[in-house]
Amino acid sequence: MNHPIHSPIYWSLLTYEDWRLHMAATPAGLCFVGSLNAPCSELAAWSQARFKSRTLIRDDVQLQPYAAELLEYLQGGRQHFTVASDLHGTAFQLAVWDALDGIPYGQTVSYSDIARQIQRPAAVRAVGAAIGANPLLITVPCHRVIGKNGALTGYRGGMEMKNLLLRLEKNGLLAEGGLQHA
Repeated sequence: MNHPIHSPIYWSLLTYEDWRLHMAATPAGLCFVGSLNAPCSELAAWSQARFKSRTLIRDDVQLQPYAAELLEYLQGGRQHFTVASDLHGTAFQLAVWDALDGIPYGQTVSYSDIARQIQRPAAVRAVGAAIGANPLLITVPCHRVIGKNGALTGYRGGMEMKNLLLRLEKNGLLAEGGLQHA
């Protein structure tokens, strides 16, 4: 969807328990979810780098539908996001981000798995770079990607956030009886 080059980007701050997440949306959908407890400057730098001519305007009402789904997720009551997103990237990045959307709640895959899924098995490093550029933490679940050996690897939101998200999802599945113990 095309928007006027000068249309604003609306933002808000979601606060829940120890979580503080800046988020932003265009009229087309959610375009940014920030790192855990990061300052607003993270959002401002991202916006300036990608949408130089757009103004950031705080609008908690405009962001309420997105905040509601993120809050439900953080409370363990949502496994899939239904709100619209407005992702901008290269064709390769969009393919990687689309593959991330297919990772089931509470499960993890490797960077190699994603590379094979998008039919670029030799592009593991490029997949890692695309994942690192994902602007929608949580809603495009890049936290579900781990190293081939099962080790937790880098995450734009920081390793603490990645650990918290993976633990939240594991606990959610345990509460539902969805994980079997060996």
